[in-house]
Amino acid sequence: MRVTATARYIRISSRKVRLVTELINGRPVEEAAAILRFLPNAAARDVAKVLKSATANAENNFNLSADELRIVSATADEGPTLKRFRPRAQGRTFGILKRTSHITIAVADQEES
Repeated sequence: MRVTATARYIRISSRKVRLVTELINGRPVEEAAAILRFLPNAAARDVAKVLKSATANAENNFNLSADELRIVSATADEGPTLKRFRPRAQGRTFGILKRTSHITIAVADQEES
């Protein structure tokens, strides 16, 4: 059975999150959690929260064992961009893009993946 968890509107660029999600894609949940725990990237904390949520969803809603779960897919999609302006010399402004992302992690049994 495939179980998902999603965190939306996370204030970090989806490009930075993808670097982390590519590391854990296809791994067992326990191994992925260990990898995320020791990564220095700020995105690793957000991805770890979503992974923990997906694992809890599988355990509580579908009575699956956390030891037998494997990450089927981990994606980071682009969310809406907040547009801000920074004043510059001689009355000009430069735009600043504050990007957001949506993180989705799907886990499934070892035999299904």
